[in-house]
Amino acid sequence: MRTTTTKKTETGEEVKAVTRVAVPSKMTAAVLYGSEDLRIEKIDVPALAADEVLLRVRLALTDGTDLKVWKRGYHAKMIQPPAVFGHELVGEIVAVGKRVDSRWRIGMRVVAANSAPCLRCYHCRRGQENLCDDLLFNNGAYAEYMRIPGRIVVENMLEVPHSVDDQSAALAEPLACVLRGIHEMEVRTGDTAAVIGCGPIGLKFVRMLSRRGVRVIALARRAAPLDVARRLGAVAAINVTETSDVVVAVKALTEDERGPDSVVEAAGNPATWQQALAMVRRGGVVNFFSGLPSGTRVEIEPAAIHYSEIRLISPFHHTPRFFREALEAIRRGDISAHDFVSEEIRLTDLPQAFERMKSRSGEIKLAVRP
Repeated sequence: MRTTTTKKTETGEEVKAVTRVAVPSKMTAAVLYGSEDLRIEKIDVPALAADEVLLRVRLALTDGTDLKVWKRGYHAKMIQPPAVFGHELVGEIVAVGKRVDSRWRIGMRVVAANSAPCLRCYHCRRGQENLCDDLLFNNGAYAEYMRIPGRIVVENMLEVPHSVDDQSAALAEPLACVLRGIHEMEVRTGDTAAVIGCGPIGLKFVRMLSRRGVRVIALARRAAPLDVARRLGAVAAINVTETSDVVVAVKALTEDERGPDSVVEAAGNPATWQQALAMVRRGGVVNFFSGLPSGTRVEIEPAAIHYSEIRLISPFHHTPRFFREALEAIRRGDISAHDFVSEEIRLTDLPQAFERMKSRSGEIKLAVRP
């Protein structure tokens, strides 16, 4: 139930404003209890502090990080079970705390990032907000309602433009990570980049690099994501399961077979880390974007890196700047959910959906409607 009032603007125009939305005391949510133990339950709707906002979740997206959390049953920095999880969402404001800025109005459609920096610590003062000593994480998108902490409301919540659909808006958080990764690579128009791995993140790299005038070579293990990579702008696509020497095949597609100017490793295994190092040109950059589990070891040859002056980077997470840039890129139409979201499911179907994703049955991304 909504309560509205009619107000007059300075020009005398009458406008209707929503002043209150009835919020139930209970909500349906997906609660993670441990490794592959996800249960759909009725739980309390979160209570708000004075600086917080409550969203009705319009739509949430699945992603690789949530799949990892589901498999492991926890995330050291972001979630400890039992807890509601999920972090890519678009929502509608249904309640605001007493100290929330008046620009945030009930009924407004917004995206909220899954973190916010403190802006005071050593790393924040150096412009490395993603490494904030007190980085505040927030999860809970797989539910009917989600609480947004005050710091995120101030630093990392944005109104969604009317021209942007829900599915595309919810891409803002992962796209922000990709845009920061591209920024750190310092690519130039006309460069050649290889992207290893064509999951949702790898495909976003393909799209956004190609939009910057970069020749992208996409590598993956299956035909379907390679077809998407071509549609998103890749000039060449290599199925690594059908290629005897991947490094040679990539270099053959570059000028004088010297190798790509940059390589994005988005597959997440030690073998592809080594491939990335082997195929990049002298003076090039390797972006180890995917990360590997703690304790993993990768053998490298220091002399090859040193004498070829290869730059190694491993960008982590996003910052408020790139969250804003991501939503603007979506507004411009640089990227659309049409190329990433394969289907919509109900919240109650989420446990079965993760089982399907675990078996790699072809989903790129699923949209969850609570």
